[in-house]
Amino acid sequence: MLRFKLFPIILLNFTMLLTGCMVGPNFKTPKAPDTKSYTEASLPKKTVSSKGKGGKSQEFVLGKDVKAEWWGLFHSKPLNKLVEKGLKNSPTVEAGQAALRQSQENLNAGIGALFPSVDAAASGQRERSSQAAFGSSSSTSSIFNLYNASVNVTYVLDVFGGTRRNIEALCAAVDYQQFLLRGTYLTLTSNIVTTAITEASLRAQIEATRDLIVSQENVLKIVEKQFELGSISREDVLAQNALLAQTQATLPPLEKNLSQIRHALAVLVGALPSEAHVPHFSLDQLQLPHQLPISLPSELVRQRPDVRASEALLHQASAQIGVATANLLPQFTLNGSYGGQSNHLNNLFKAQNRVWDYGAQVLQPIFRGGTLIAERRAAIAAFEQAKAQYRQTVLQAFQNVADSLRAIEIDAKTLKAQTEAEAAALSTLRLIKQQFHLGAVNYLSLLNAERQYQQARISRIQAEALRYTDTVALFQALGGGWWNCE
Repeated sequence: MLRFKLFPIILLNFTMLLTGCMVGPNFKTPKAPDTKSYTEASLPKKTVSSKGKGGKSQEFVLGKDVKAEWWGLFHSKPLNKLVEKGLKNSPTVEAGQAALRQSQENLNAGIGALFPSVDAAASGQRERSSQAAFGSSSSTSSIFNLYNASVNVTYVLDVFGGTRRNIEALCAAVDYQQFLLRGTYLTLTSNIVTTAITEASLRAQIEATRDLIVSQENVLKIVEKQFELGSISREDVLAQNALLAQTQATLPPLEKNLSQIRHALAVLVGALPSEAHVPHFSLDQLQLPHQLPISLPSELVRQRPDVRASEALLHQASAQIGVATANLLPQFTLNGSYGGQSNHLNNLFKAQNRVWDYGAQVLQPIFRGGTLIAERRAAIAAFEQAKAQYRQTVLQAFQNVADSLRAIEIDAKTLKAQTEAEAAALSTLRLIKQQFHLGAVNYLSLLNAERQYQQARISRIQAEALRYTDTVALFQALGGGWWNCE
């Protein structure tokens, strides 16, 4: 009996001696790329400026951190509330949170394998036995009850660290889901802000198109009067009618796109299109961020959720090599039980009816048809695959930042050119209208001037909206500042 009481102490000491090593590679975080710049050519300190609220110059601030709520830099309260609503109600976020909880519970289940398995068992049965079972020719038999109650302990010693490597893999799976969730936050907020900017751009284009329609209708009235007076031909009237019809035909597609954009905004914030009550946005309500924080290249791999998620998968693949290696080695199991056995239930726990046992088992795989060796080779190949995928994710991350930086720089120049082109086209149109009323120029000159101004105005609106979306793309490419809210 004394030996049985010492069994837990012997088990603990033996476990501490044998669980010191873990086979398989120890994971090391990959180093960040050794580069000091995102782009091949150096960036200017600030972009060019142009007239209008969306034409302000933007300054690149290298080494400055991105704010967690970066969308607040656009200084739009309706936009801030919409993003907050989306983060609260989006089914995509809810699904990501549930996936994270699932991985955490899987980890908790895996940790349980480090502890002994303790089970209580009880049984009761009535039997009739024959003496023939004991080699006797007697015809007598006996009928009796048999009751059993015991506590069974089983402990698989993690001698070579297979269990701990599996827990390591489960920890990496939790990290993966956590960074997927952060990526979901970033994608959702970026989509909400970008979609709101697109709505503002479409509203401006619709307003410009309606102004042009009004202007062309006024010109048509003048042309019709001149035709009645005989100063112009019927072909000029038809040409103005055709131009007006062409401009009117561009309005329904814009209105269709606007409706679809608002429906998309409703879904992004987790609401039905008929019940979302999404606010209206215009470019005049948004402020272009003046300072653009640019994280150091060495920090990008720690900030991008997709890179961190890819790193977690690499870590998980590394741990699985250890699991597969441990499966090739001996498996040690300790077990013991303590309880009682009696023919009478009231005597089950008396001293004379106590039963116990303890022992150990070693299992060494010898021949499994090459299964275990193949599984280890497969785990190594999976690790090499995850390593290559991690490198590709890092390359794409740096490409995203480089593309965004160049887009901001070049699109600022584009907006300046489009603003100047619109101003020139408007001045030309006003001059030709005056000359046309005086009969100094023909109708074709007025027609060309109207077309040029229409195209220049729409192009300027699109270029202005592009500067806002470029800024959103940069914040997204830099990781969105999630680390500042921890």
